[in-house]
Amino acid sequence: MIVRPFKPATEPRDLNPTDKTRANHIVDRVLALPPDMAARQLAEILDNFQGRHRNLLEAFESRAEEMEDAFAVHTVFTAAQKQLIGAYFMHEYSFEAAALFNPSIVPHPDQSATAKGDLRFILSLRAVGEGHVSSLTFRSGTVNAGGHVTVDPTARLAAVPKVTKRTPGPNGDDIEVAFRADGDISERVIFPVTPVQSNGIEDARFVVFEDQGRKTYLATYTAYSGFAIRSELLETTDFLSFKLSPLGGLAARNKGMALFPRKINGKYAMIARQDNENLYLIYSDDLYHWEGGTLLLRPQFPWEFVQIGNCGAPIELDEGWLLLTHGVGPVRRYSIGAVLLDKNDPSWVLGRSREPLVYPQPSEREGYVPNVVYTCGAMRHNDRIVLPYAISDTFSNFATLKIAALIKAMEF
Repeated sequence: MIVRPFKPATEPRDLNPTDKTRANHIVDRVLALPPDMAARQLAEILDNFQGRHRNLLEAFESRAEEMEDAFAVHTVFTAAQKQLIGAYFMHEYSFEAAALFNPSIVPHPDQSATAKGDLRFILSLRAVGEGHVSSLTFRSGTVNAGGHVTVDPTARLAAVPKVTKRTPGPNGDDIEVAFRADGDISERVIFPVTPVQSNGIEDARFVVFEDQGRKTYLATYTAYSGFAIRSELLETTDFLSFKLSPLGGLAARNKGMALFPRKINGKYAMIARQDNENLYLIYSDDLYHWEGGTLLLRPQFPWEFVQIGNCGAPIELDEGWLLLTHGVGPVRRYSIGAVLLDKNDPSWVLGRSREPLVYPQPSEREGYVPNVVYTCGAMRHNDRIVLPYAISDTFSNFATLKIAALIKAMEF
């Protein structure tokens, strides 16, 4: 549960523009309360909601500071009045009440307390709440030397970050947000903060990107306004502060872009699907601008005849680049397959799975969107691929695959 801004319904357009708004009316009513009654009301709100959220008074004050228009006709008010007013313009939102799915996984930046042979990880997930609004949330866990996966317990509270900076860019504003350092990673929820994202931050595909010895966690995701989509890029080094930037170019007008974990022949490289059907390989000198591309893969087998897409960033193996794919087949059934690309020239397809590796089982086909298994990214641990995947757009699970068996299952 998070608290987020509440905006009263818009007044009819034929009202006199000099009239007070509904927000002004709410503020008037709060300020008309006797001081002792206002204090009791604020205390009651805190008693009711304080245990459900961190730093609730701070959130009320921040919200009140955003209400400049409502405060315009008032010159004097107390701290308690300001906090109480902020409470009237916020509401609780259950951000994962409908679904928690489409996971992506990367090694945790802090491996200091990890046992020998174990690897700590961070899992990102798409959360969907009321009104089908998507946000980005996280979990942490460990995979041991034998491939057993343990997910850490989830914190009871949740919070959205504070917007710390907005910078105009060539494709729109870059937004920087930051969480408090005193919360667990499972408390952190990146909720839409721009009009282009207003209906969702969808399907983040995380990758640890290495360039000249520096590691950065990057994720491509889909911003959805309710009417249109575009691809955007998220950047972080610590999963506490994040930068969200829109991507430019014709290739960024569709969803499902996935970045290679390093430059190839001096250029950034991306797998994308500009035409809703096939996969393309794209190179760029600019991380934030993507054009053109070379056709890489078409639907070939019955389980992917409708369309194919990528399932996250390519994974570098000794044998080449492992690209997990999704295919859509009859009755809109989603399955997960794999492709092996040449390490030096990823436009060269070395092998491809004829049959899907993961597909919906009869016992797991019911959910928010039935007949779907889907992932936004796996990772390598020793001789295994750790694959988190969503089931029927409702919940998420894990599979581990031996790399040797996976390669053997491909058709060369």
